[in-house]
Amino acid sequence: MKLKGMVRYVVITCTLALAIGAQAQHYPPGAEGVKGGSLPPPGAYLRDYNFFYTGDLPHGMGDVLAYVQAPRIIWMTDWKILGANYGMDIIVPFGYSQVKITPKPGVSMKDDAFGLRDIQIEPLLLSWHKQQFDFAAGYAVWVPSGCFNKNDLVNLGNGYFTHMLTLGGVWYPDAKKTWAISLLDRYEINQEQNQTHVTLGNRNTLEWGFSKSVTQHIDLGIIGYYQQQTTSDCGHGASSELAHVIGVGPEVSVFWQKIGIFTSLRYVYEAEAKDLPQGHLVSLTVTKRF
Repeated sequence: MKLKGMVRYVVITCTLALAIGAQAQHYPPGAEGVKGGSLPPPGAYLRDYNFFYTGDLPHGMGDVLAYVQAPRIIWMTDWKILGANYGMDIIVPFGYSQVKITPKPGVSMKDDAFGLRDIQIEPLLLSWHKQQFDFAAGYAVWVPSGCFNKNDLVNLGNGYFTHMLTLGGVWYPDAKKTWAISLLDRYEINQEQNQTHVTLGNRNTLEWGFSKSVTQHIDLGIIGYYQQQTTSDCGHGASSELAHVIGVGPEVSVFWQKIGIFTSLRYVYEAEAKDLPQGHLVSLTVTKRF
């Protein structure tokens, strides 16, 4: 390869690596489904999130495949703050990611990685349970515990801290609570990314769910999300574009009474995306109370 061509190849490859890294985000839209705006009653819980995602990178850069397993320990107490039960939780996610890109015609590249991703610590959870309504609020911080290198195509960590504010609720229109309408809003405030010194724009994620209990232990519903970048990226080479993604799909939730386990299985089709991957999400959530 001639020197000029080699330089151009390296520049394009590094640019793609930075572009893919700049699209990284902490909160995965679609993590919570029907009744996602409600927290469980007092007790200790282990909730295991399993995400399988496949999609196309923006601007025809290539495609991405990812699997994430994210165990979450939740502790809701009887202590009261503003009439709400106080709780806390921690999520320690692991995952596999694979990216394929085409930096120029006739040339393709592939990279993958497996390991620890960025940990979420949520020291403040507030939960209100009323006759026909549930409400939830919280504050969390994402810690850059996963490996990050600005020159890698695949990073398990994002290389920056994120503060996240949560507010949600569920309305049960009928007295027996067989119908449920849920809204959950999460707002992420990103800090400067180490190595690149770029501060990614803040993001707002709105998740909604509409469900019906068809038996005592089975709920069927439709869920969706809209994630919108609310501020521009800041720093050298930062993008002024505001990314967004929209997804919708079905969900089935089952309570296995004999073993005391809740399971939720959902599929989401992303109908539109800008400057973010667009594809398909399959999510299985398993919850066990101790």
